[in-house]
Amino acid sequence: MSAWRPGDDGIHIAVRVTRRGGREALGPGTAEHFAARISAPPVDGAANAALLSLVAREFGVAKRSVTLTGGATARLKRLHITGDPATLGVIATERMG
Repeated sequence: MSAWRPGDDGIHIAVRVTRRGGREALGPGTAEHFAARISAPPVDGAANAALLSLVAREFGVAKRSVTLTGGATARLKRLHITGDPATLGVIATERMG
């Protein structure tokens, strides 16, 4: 599977998360996933909430447009970003470097 794929109402992305990673950032990982550093600890969903905020900011969408669809307790997470698939695809391609 690639790091992202288009859907009917947005795109689906895979993200490998490093928690307590210092400065928050989203960038290229491998062909299968993006890499994200999150400063929040993995306690009470704080890291997941921080990831959703980071992805929303990086893709220029509202926080409510980003949902966690898989991997709530895993390092590799699946997210859905609602919006124009073509526009989001361009941003995803740019983020993958």
